[in-house]
Amino acid sequence: MAHNAASNTTQMANAIRALAMDAVQQANSGHPGAPMGMADIAVALWGRHLKHNPTNPQWADRDRFVLSNGHGSMLIYALLHLSGYDLPMAELKAFRQLHSKTPGHPEVGITPGVETTTGPLGQGITNAVGLALAEKMMAKEFNRDGHAIVDHNTYVFLGDGCLMEGISHEACALAGAWKLNKLIAIYDDNGISIDGQVAPWFIDNTAQRFLAYGWNVIGSVDGHDVDAVDAAIAEARKSSEKPTLIIAKTHIGKGSPNRANTAKAHGEPLGAEEIKLTREAIGWTHEPFVMPQEVYADWDAKAAGAAAEKAWDERFDAYATAFPELAAEFARRMAGVLPANFAQTAVDAVIAAHTKAETVASRKASQLALEAFTAAVPELLGGSADLTGSNLTNTKSTPAFRLEADGSSNGGRHINYGVREFGMAAIMNGVALHGGYIPYGGTFLTFSDYSRNAIRMAALMKQRVIHVFTHDSIGLGEDGPTHQSIEHVASLRLIPGLDVWRPADTTETVVAWTMAIGNAQRPSVLALSRQNLPYAPKTAVDDIAKGGYVLAEPSEVGLKKKAQVVIIATGSEVQLALHAQQLLAKDGIAARVVSMPSTNVFDRQDAKYKSSVLPANLPRVAVEMGVSDGWWKYGCAAVVGIDSYGESAPAGVLFKHFGFTAENVADTVKVAIGAARLKAKRK
Repeated sequence: MAHNAASNTTQMANAIRALAMDAVQQANSGHPGAPMGMADIAVALWGRHLKHNPTNPQWADRDRFVLSNGHGSMLIYALLHLSGYDLPMAELKAFRQLHSKTPGHPEVGITPGVETTTGPLGQGITNAVGLALAEKMMAKEFNRDGHAIVDHNTYVFLGDGCLMEGISHEACALAGAWKLNKLIAIYDDNGISIDGQVAPWFIDNTAQRFLAYGWNVIGSVDGHDVDAVDAAIAEARKSSEKPTLIIAKTHIGKGSPNRANTAKAHGEPLGAEEIKLTREAIGWTHEPFVMPQEVYADWDAKAAGAAAEKAWDERFDAYATAFPELAAEFARRMAGVLPANFAQTAVDAVIAAHTKAETVASRKASQLALEAFTAAVPELLGGSADLTGSNLTNTKSTPAFRLEADGSSNGGRHINYGVREFGMAAIMNGVALHGGYIPYGGTFLTFSDYSRNAIRMAALMKQRVIHVFTHDSIGLGEDGPTHQSIEHVASLRLIPGLDVWRPADTTETVVAWTMAIGNAQRPSVLALSRQNLPYAPKTAVDDIAKGGYVLAEPSEVGLKKKAQVVIIATGSEVQLALHAQQLLAKDGIAARVVSMPSTNVFDRQDAKYKSSVLPANLPRVAVEMGVSDGWWKYGCAAVVGIDSYGESAPAGVLFKHFGFTAENVADTVKVAIGAARLKAKRK
């Protein structure tokens, strides 16, 4: 990028300060302190180093910039506006207002130039680790001698809050282990958080901490000396095998005579009088939201960005001439388009599973499905939080990700995340945001609690991230209630925009994977069993993809009469429903069994389909080894569930103890039918 004259840097930084304090004041809400304190750092990075093109925010080889301390959102909005993105002043005036492109925290997909949604502290730096990891792995896959088409840095701003969050430890330790030398983090070391001076509760030696992770550490540097920050970034960019942390000492609310260096500057407007004093103190004579042309001229990155992209286009054209197939594959993957043979691969895998009708645990069924999909879909990038042998997320096509002697990727496609569930989930979000990969990662379902906020962020950002959660119930047995999921499936179903699948057998598992891989706008969860599940015979498989379908009619157990009741079940409990159906048939009671692997997907079907599966006039009984609450929305007369914690004992003993037997399901159905008849008589 163009190097701006030193004489202009103060005015460039003050433009950010003015926009931040004016927008927060107009909204009467927001965080002016961080943007005012980091303005000079932003001049150094955005004015002198960042490779980006405001007229094409999605250019593949742009540097990625993450504002991990997302509360300071006016910093990135000011930068985007000033450097030439499609973010007009009217949007800055509408800061934090309904349907503006300047929400309270940066949101990907809302504001051009925002790479990830930040706000929950620690997740931005973790997303950045994922972005840098994806860059490193894509470079290994696609670059060839003399043809570096993947060659960009990931920059992240972060503050004390991000470093206090435990996820930063998980992510930064991995960044060091993975030698992500193109990751450069700038720490806004201002010593202030919402509660005031952080010294009484945040005494970490941050430099030593990051050195221990295997990072370069530069600083402390004066965060208000643009040239010093510029030099630090230039030094960081030379790193060949380590990520870099630049520690920049700053004054929060820099420029404000009475609010600088106080918690008051952090999360509330400065107030009209203090803004007036600040304008005088920094020599900013312009009215609110008025920006002189010379400032726009100093900040304008459009010409430099267009030139950088044009140079890359020329390199890519040469690459495409030399390696046409690789170039086409790169373009496909960065566009998020699945391979042309994906649909056929899925059909073949479904037919194979249906034909073989194997009795295996659904975690094993998942691995069988993954064998087919990872061979056909090279962008599938697997991993596990230290439970690979239990989650079964590895396949013949996904050797372990390791580093070569020179620190580059070995081309492996299965990541050992270590015992870092939250870090794994948020890193996968970053990988998905980068483009080129569809990440999936495994752990036990009960540990989804550790991952939950990152799963929520994936849903909020509409990212294709797949969570493989095994050991999904009391069926895991002797490990006991600490590891037995009770409320987890139900609670994950509550996250808007997340599809939760709990398949009953090999075919349902293949369909779940097909839907998860094929859905570019949603993250997915697969909740899978440890114990073996018999194959559920089915006459057709097309409706599985609708989330719920009629698995067995009374005729399939020898009753030639219409159903009197519907039993709804998921996962391992589908077998209980089928066995109960047989027991009921002996008493002349006709039951329909509905398998509902995904309530989220079923709920999105049209009313006609839903009523064809769950007729309005029939009582319904749900069966699932989890909390019962979520099933009442289907108008159930009864739910065979578990609303307490589990116990430590063999699985078979637990099933009997908690009433997960065919006999108990059949008895529950009989009571429900009796109650329905009584109700009908009263009418």
